[in-house]
Amino acid sequence: MQQLPELPSLWWALLLVPLAALAWRRPFWLIAVFFVAGVLWASLRAGWILEEELPRELEGRNLLVEGHIADIPGAAEHGFRFELDVLRAEADGVAVRIPSRVLLHSAYELFQPRAGEAWRLLVRLKRPHGYQNPGGFDYEGHLFRQRLRAKGYVRADIAPQRLESAAWRYGVDRLRDELGRRMRALMPEHPFAGVIVALANGDARGIGEPQWRVLRASGTVHLVAISGLHISLIAGVVFLLARFLWALPGTTVLRVPAPVFGAVCALAAGTAYAALAGFVVPAQRALIMLAVAMSGIVLRRRFLPTQVLAAALLLVLLYDPLSAMAAGFWLSFAAVAVILFVAHEDSAGSWLRRFGTLQLAITLGLLPLMLALFQQVSLSAPLANLLAVPVFDFAAVPLTLGGIVALGVLPEAVAGALFQAAGWLMQLLWPALEWLARLEYSQWTQPQPPLWTLVCAVAGILWLLAPLGWPARWVGAVWLLPMLLVRPPGPAAGEVWLTLLDVGQGLSAVVRTQNHVLVFDAGPRFGPAFDTGAAVVVPYLRAVGIARVDTLVVSHADNDHQGGVESLRAALPVARVLSSVAGLAATAQPCEAGQAWRWDGVDFAMLNPTQARFSRRNDDSCVLRVQSPHGTLLLPADIEARAERRLIERYGAGLGADVLIAPHHGSRSSSTAAFIEAVRPRHVLFPVGYRNRHRHPHPAVVARYEAAGARLHDSPASGALELRLRATGIEDSAYRREHRRYWYAGGSFAGSGVSP
Repeated sequence: MQQLPELPSLWWALLLVPLAALAWRRPFWLIAVFFVAGVLWASLRAGWILEEELPRELEGRNLLVEGHIADIPGAAEHGFRFELDVLRAEADGVAVRIPSRVLLHSAYELFQPRAGEAWRLLVRLKRPHGYQNPGGFDYEGHLFRQRLRAKGYVRADIAPQRLESAAWRYGVDRLRDELGRRMRALMPEHPFAGVIVALANGDARGIGEPQWRVLRASGTVHLVAISGLHISLIAGVVFLLARFLWALPGTTVLRVPAPVFGAVCALAAGTAYAALAGFVVPAQRALIMLAVAMSGIVLRRRFLPTQVLAAALLLVLLYDPLSAMAAGFWLSFAAVAVILFVAHEDSAGSWLRRFGTLQLAITLGLLPLMLALFQQVSLSAPLANLLAVPVFDFAAVPLTLGGIVALGVLPEAVAGALFQAAGWLMQLLWPALEWLARLEYSQWTQPQPPLWTLVCAVAGILWLLAPLGWPARWVGAVWLLPMLLVRPPGPAAGEVWLTLLDVGQGLSAVVRTQNHVLVFDAGPRFGPAFDTGAAVVVPYLRAVGIARVDTLVVSHADNDHQGGVESLRAALPVARVLSSVAGLAATAQPCEAGQAWRWDGVDFAMLNPTQARFSRRNDDSCVLRVQSPHGTLLLPADIEARAERRLIERYGAGLGADVLIAPHHGSRSSSTAAFIEAVRPRHVLFPVGYRNRHRHPHPAVVARYEAAGARLHDSPASGALELRLRATGIEDSAYRREHRRYWYAGGSFAGSGVSP
């Protein structure tokens, strides 16, 4: 259901009556009953969230809101972000209705809220809107899954005002917040304090970006959060300890069997640890699975492991059907399924050998999912987890939990010593993880595999992981070949495919010919931890099977064009860089009018800048023309009216192009009538951000292009835009339209500042 562009009608519920009647006579029809009931339940839950839509007339307006800080505020670029449970809101003194929970960002230094506190804030909100590109992260889907239907920022026009004391229902979050503060005070300046705090309360804001990179590259990022593995470990230890202690007196087992007492204690311990994580979705899944397993002991019934897994899966989807949208949902249940499937292996040999074999089986079993979800897999993950899992789960987590207990009953020095010991273990482990993350071939990347190849791969993995003695297990490797060898389609000789990536208020375009790739700019950088080169450009190139960039053009020095360049160059080999940016002089060639080359029957020519430079760097942007037998592209970056006039004087009718990326995002200072007349574009692409502060594209510019008869496209409404220049004509497709989901807010020229 999560693949649908629109929610199904609830009238489908009428099918349950005849299906139930059929199932009464033939149980086979229960499959259809559960299928329809599941779709309806998921639709109903999704519909409740969609009803909490921010009215468009309230976007961008000052709103005075009152509410409670819903969780521990997290770190963000240039400030922090937090979720607010809204109690009331008003605009210009009139009460208005907005979503009950919103995501806010604040850079106001005097405003330092804590979980559960009530505040009155002046905010500006907009509907959730994220980048939509092949291979990219669906931020809109993430916000929808978190029940966040509006986001915005705190304004300092009116100082934030703290209201009455925090509500009781935020007690757990206040406890988590206070625990983190006390732990950080006991570990001042410790490089791994953020990791230890994350193991204690799920608050990972103290983990730096370099540490995240190591964890991701080594495949150990799952160990940092309070995950199912940690909850299961704690519950298992508590179960064994409680059962042993309960049986010691001898008479206690006559009233309550020791396993039953142990199961209840284990569930209580798991619940408490999940609460420390704020009951995040992974912890919820693990807790439900634990409850199913422990219920079998309490009810004194023996459940097969597959029954426990299936029951947990059913309960998770009943509790939160939208959890199927999360990658962690698939990875966690698939990992448990793999463990159960390979449990048949011979138990002989050392525990180290068995544990290593299990890590290899999990890596192989999750291979199709990892390639489908992320287009890459860590080849060093089995070895990294072989080293890291014992350190985290058998040492660091127990020490951390011991420190938490000590905080309440012993001097703080004891708790601090336990936390420091856990941090010391991290310091011992970290060089090995860094080495594994730096290995040249530690990350294996593949293009987005088609669905049919994934089905073949799953069959092959089941064959490979079959019990010892299964005939010809090597045949399973053959079934993996389609997933590994099938490549996405590409341009034919003489064709040009242009993809304007959705990077918000910025520019990044990919031009592909039969055997070559050119990237024109890499979008903006928002801080040391996030830029669109890493978040958008690299995932797109990997998704379409591009492992090398032949030419990278960095048009000029503005952040919204060059911000992601370094991330792109660090991730993929780049043969040549052309740029007008002086700071890249050591590693790039200057782009200059007159440069030309030919790839696969397609001509490339640089039209700007000339040796006579302008005083404004926008007008010195690299301007690229791509001419094929089937049409012409013009990429003018951020040139404005003066540079447009010079191009007209220099090239005249030679500026004509079928596809034009609007100069300077469609600003009022560009796209003059004379320039539009010289280019005569059939398609005009506006690379703009949703409700951007510059209000691009300008209404007058849009009107001029419409008067010229051009077909207009913009990033907020379309996501990534692909235009294929072929012998049959120009084929255009918009990723947001072709892959639409029911939760998309969409976008339009109205979202970019132009009236519809």
